[in-house]
Amino acid sequence: MSDRRAAIVEGSVPRTLVSLAVPLVAQNVVRVAQQVIDTFWLGRIGETAVAAVGLTIPVLGLLFALLVTPFVGTQILVSQRVGAEDDEGALRLVVHGVALALALGALVGGGVATLSRPLVALVGAGPDVAPAAALYLGVVALGLPLAGASDALEAGFVGRGDSRASLYINVATVAVNVVLDPLFIFGGGPVPGMGIRGAALATVAGYAAGLALAVALAVGPRMGLSRRHLSPARADLRALLSVGGPITGRRVVSQSVRVVLVGVVAVAGGAAGLAAYTVGARVASVAVLPSRGIAQAAQSMVGQNVGADRPDRAVRTARVGVGVAVAALALLGVVQWLVPGPVARLFVPDISGDGLALTVQYLRILAYGYPAIGAVDLLLSGFNGAGRTRTSFVADLLKYWAVRLPVAALALPATASASVFGVAVAPGLDLGMPAVFWAVTGSNVAAAVGVGAYYVHAVRGGLFDGGDDGGREDGDDDAATPTD
Repeated sequence: MSDRRAAIVEGSVPRTLVSLAVPLVAQNVVRVAQQVIDTFWLGRIGETAVAAVGLTIPVLGLLFALLVTPFVGTQILVSQRVGAEDDEGALRLVVHGVALALALGALVGGGVATLSRPLVALVGAGPDVAPAAALYLGVVALGLPLAGASDALEAGFVGRGDSRASLYINVATVAVNVVLDPLFIFGGGPVPGMGIRGAALATVAGYAAGLALAVALAVGPRMGLSRRHLSPARADLRALLSVGGPITGRRVVSQSVRVVLVGVVAVAGGAAGLAAYTVGARVASVAVLPSRGIAQAAQSMVGQNVGADRPDRAVRTARVGVGVAVAALALLGVVQWLVPGPVARLFVPDISGDGLALTVQYLRILAYGYPAIGAVDLLLSGFNGAGRTRTSFVADLLKYWAVRLPVAALALPATASASVFGVAVAPGLDLGMPAVFWAVTGSNVAAAVGVGAYYVHAVRGGLFDGGDDGGREDGDDDAATPTD
């Protein structure tokens, strides 16, 4: 532990940042691979199964957004306390993060499992796919406490600078899911084929496996969690809610706008527009994996340097991170701009006609905004590492609701009769799908400019001067209040 802390607060910033980021990028790749493999096996059941699970994606996205509070709060506060050489306070914070995740997961998961049918109806599930979608959502929802607790422990490792443990946990989660998918879906030996229920159970089993490994690593010498860290402290819980809460709001903001945008695209672009938008979203989700991994690593490094009272290194970490992320995503953007057709067919081999033409156009427009995405990810990781998570919430609120959605709405027909999800909307300018495409890229660029300007102002105002003081004294209600 001391070796990792020494590297983060004293060693080479570029080398340490890359060494922390590589396992996190790898775990993100593993998660994407899991989604692809899930779709492959579900496709063997039939198109209805794939559509049913696809309809649950926005709902599950919102559900996991609610579990971000203990995840992000744990990572940031643990990193600050480790930087301040308060290992006991950091371990106590991990326990509170797990407890909060279990409570939120049980509350949200239980509610969703009970209300799965009306929820899938809200996202437009027809009578042909609604039963399967409700079944899948209801079973997966029951696994949310396991997923949340596993994520909180994972965040504790990342906050301490142990990103390899996070990779191991994710590999275990995905490996169990992938192995059990075909067995539970189609059956084998004494295990009966359960179809879409089996796919959901395989996912929950993966969550359980990840949590089991996370607990084993946490109570072992890698983290050293023990009974003495189980003492409750209201200050720790308040700190988690204060730091993690705005990130939950940020995720809810982005997920809700994405759901609405699907409706806008359906009205403005029809089936071809939906195909282009979906392929673009999938390609972008893969392209941004490097910047998301680097950002998570930078967040821990900034937090530890803030805790160690090394604002100079916190500034350098953010600056180096921005440079690496912008360069990586710019390179990916150039490749995507040069060969958009092959990229599109890599995700949807049989795409053609208007769908292909719109997808090629969208992929090229998306590529212009990739460097901006990298810059925003790393700049916000600097704010987050300092405990200023409300900045991330405000940035996404403006990006999605003040820029992306209003500009995308210009694609709608120039009549008052257009509706999205059955709700009448104001007439647009009938600009078609290009308005949606440029709304996405334009909002990313606008966010980079705005966040960049505010970051410069905040650094001059002492953004990295201090942070969570570690809650060193049990019972001190002000001990764990984050800087904001």
